[in-house]
Parts: sequence; C-alpha cells; structure tokens
Amino acid sequence: MDFEFSEGVAVLARTPSVLRDMLGGLPSQWIERDEGPDTWSPFVIVGHLVHGERTDWIPRARIILEQGANRRFTPYDRFAQFEESAGKSLALLLDEFAVVREENLATLAEWRLSDDHLELTGEHPEFGRVTLRQLLATWVVHDLGHIAQIARVMAKQYRDAIGPWRAYLPIVDR
Repeated sequence: MDFEFSEGVAVLARTPSVLRDMLGGLPSQWIERDEGPDTWSPFVIVGHLVHGERTDWIPRARIILEQGANRRFTPYDRFAQFEESAGKSLALLLDEFAVVREENLATLAEWRLSDDHLELTGEHPEFGRVTLRQLLATWVVHDLGHIAQIARVMAKQYRDAIGPWRAYLPIVDR
C-alpha cells in the first residue's frame, strides 16, 4: 500500500483519542509497568510521543520543505522523555500530546502539500536521503507501532494470570 496523504493524516488524527481511551483513568499498575529491563511502560511511550511531536516530525518536514543548503536532520533523542516527563501525570501527557498533535496537523494542512512536495528530500543522520513522503509515512507507522507496543506491554501484565490460554495468546510472549 502506497502512502496517501489524507489517509495517513486520518490515522495521525486518531492517535490522541485512541491513547486517551486506552489509558486514561487507569490505575498506575497499568501505566507504569514495563516488560523488564530496558523496556518502556505506557507512560514512557506517551512521553516519547509528546517529545516526537515537538522535535521530530514537523521540524524535519520543515527542513525538507525549505530545501536549504543544509538538509541534514538533527539527530533525534529517543530517551528525552525520561527527563521531560518527570513529575508529570499521564493525564497531563495525554493532554499535551493531543494539543501538539492538533497543532502539527494544522501545520500540515496549511502547507497544502502536493505530490511534488512529497518527493522533496532531506538527509537523515543514519539513513541518508529520505523523502517527505517517507517521513510522513514513518510518522503514521511510528504511531501504530507504539499503540501496538502499549497493548503488548499491558497484555504481558496478565501473562501468568491467563493460565493455559497463554498457548493461544502469543502477544504475552513477544
């Protein structure tokens, strides 16, 4: 399936409400537990999404659209959320995410991107030349990947509680 701008934006627009419905109001056991050492809890994942909204997708899209002499992206800090989310509640992070996502989608709409715009390129620090189309498609998949990650982390909390049904529920062993 090729990336279609309007279809991708439709997914991006839904992520804040999906996360709020999935996590809002849950006890801390659901949002603070992870899968073990060097893994992330749903709280950390939401903080990561907030950080990405502020520092990744739109700033990199701007670099591509400006087509300046330096099209190299600033390296992304995948762990900044640990400091940025410290002392915040999940409810606050979900609110921040919804606000920043809405602002970013409004920016995308204002740009009135054409197929020609989507083929413009920037320079990723690890992957090299990438198109705006690839960046935007990655944004969509990034959201979906983290929604799946949250579901997996949560499911694993009941790994032992499900008894023999574990044989039919591979999500708890991934």
